[in-house]
Amino acid sequence: MLFGAGMLLFIGRLQKKTEGIMVAEYYFRRQLWLLLFGLFNAYILLWFWDILYDYAILGMLLFPFRRLSPKHLLLLAGVCLMVMTLRENVDFQRDHRKILRGEKITTMDTTVTKLTAVQREQLQAMEEIKKRSTLESRQESIEKNKNKVLGNYGDLYQVHGDRVFEFETHGFFSFMFDVLLCMFVGMAFFKLGIITGESPTAVYWWMFIVGLGIGLPLSYFRLQPMIDHQFNYFDVARNGGFQFYEISRVFRSFGIFGLILLLYRSGWFDWLFAMLRPVGRMAFTNYLMQSLLCGIIFYGVGFGLFGQLQRYEIYYVVLGIWIFQIIFSHIWLRYFLFGPLEWAWRSLTYWKTPPLVRLKIL
Repeated sequence: MLFGAGMLLFIGRLQKKTEGIMVAEYYFRRQLWLLLFGLFNAYILLWFWDILYDYAILGMLLFPFRRLSPKHLLLLAGVCLMVMTLRENVDFQRDHRKILRGEKITTMDTTVTKLTAVQREQLQAMEEIKKRSTLESRQESIEKNKNKVLGNYGDLYQVHGDRVFEFETHGFFSFMFDVLLCMFVGMAFFKLGIITGESPTAVYWWMFIVGLGIGLPLSYFRLQPMIDHQFNYFDVARNGGFQFYEISRVFRSFGIFGLILLLYRSGWFDWLFAMLRPVGRMAFTNYLMQSLLCGIIFYGVGFGLFGQLQRYEIYYVVLGIWIFQIIFSHIWLRYFLFGPLEWAWRSLTYWKTPPLVRLKIL
């Protein structure tokens, strides 16, 4: 959402300084450099869930929609929500039918009726889902992955490089409407003044109450079957049902967004926002820094803690990185005008090097 709003903010500032084709040139140059930063994050720092790649490509698709009204932007977001919900249900129901067909074939007496080639394929499809869903198969996969992640850089590149390629090809087209949905909403909220905090407080209360009031129960009903079946996908898919991950995600996002604006409006948490503001001003630097820090902490080329920590212990790492980045961001911005990567990105976009060091007052 913030990226969609930031796109309009960036173009709006450009239009005050220049006009014509230069607006598009600066914007697309900015996106192409972002794409390269994303590829660096994915293939050098080896963070296979990199989002900069998606932001760069889909951000370019936003450009023709920049002048649409909030109503039409929200309509496009609704279309994206329907597409994502349809997609997750098509995939889930496809596996559900494979399991039912396969189980039906297992009841046949093969000593009397010989299976056809199609029936053998259907039985094999069911057995493949069942096999990869077992605890033993998942543990074996985890152990194999763990060994590569804790190996040298070449082993790590093999496992994460393959994941990056999958995520940025098949995965990209699977989740592009999820990203576009949030970007369209961000653009609409920016034009309506919602994301900039200009709307009445009642708007944020409604977002908070309705968003979490619907999103959290939906999340519960989505997760409970997985917990009941001990996260065995075969058993979950066998029982079927309507999938609503994307719907619950959108409502929760609205609820959390409303809560943040309410906390900001209250004035009681000014200390918290003041503490976090420098981190936000260096969001690009801090994002890539987290890939580097976590690589050092978890990968075999670093301290090799991957798979060594209990779930609650991982939050100690999260807290430690947060504290480090808050302190680092405050110190850096005391002496510099931009974060290091923010400055580099701006320089590459405009082909000019803006001042970086703050002028000292004697």
